Amino acid sequence: MSEAGQKAASACAIALVRGYAEQDAVAVASSLVTLDTFGQARAYAVLGAQLQSTLSIVEVAGLDIEVCRLVRLADFVASAAPPHYEFAVSEAVRAWARDDPGGVRQVCGEDLEGALHVSAVFVAALGLALWGQDTFLGVLTEYGQNAQDLMREYRPDF
Repeated sequence: MSEAGQKAASACAIALVRGYAEQDAVAVASSLVTLDTFGQARAYAVLGAQLQSTLSIVEVAGLDIEVCRLVRLADFVASAAPPHYEFAVSEAVRAWARDDPGGVRQVCGEDLEGALHVSAVFVAALGLALWGQDTFLGVLTEYGQNAQDLMREYRPDF
């Protein structure tokens, strides 16, 4: 993937999470339209890194976020999903709440776009639980800027 493609995939992933955090169904629907399958795979990797990073903050800080609160937040943000993904996202959240990773994977199957939506909802729900909306949106902005800065550092032609 070209540098521009890598940048676009990262920006699309962040835009997807931001759309969910802001309850902006138009932003959610439009965030992935420019990505081909390879770009979607790259965006999925970015979302995986965001999810791991957010979970690490929860663990390091020793925060105890109630599962029922996360499920409510995930349901709330999932309402911005495209209609054909809203139910799947909600089912994935419930599988996660049951500590059933196989159930989470089963919801999306081979649907990469569905997996992107599920991951983005998880990141948004965790971020909102940790920081609230205003601070979380700032965290997303910083994350995007840091990702660009790192890319420029290691790929000066970026």
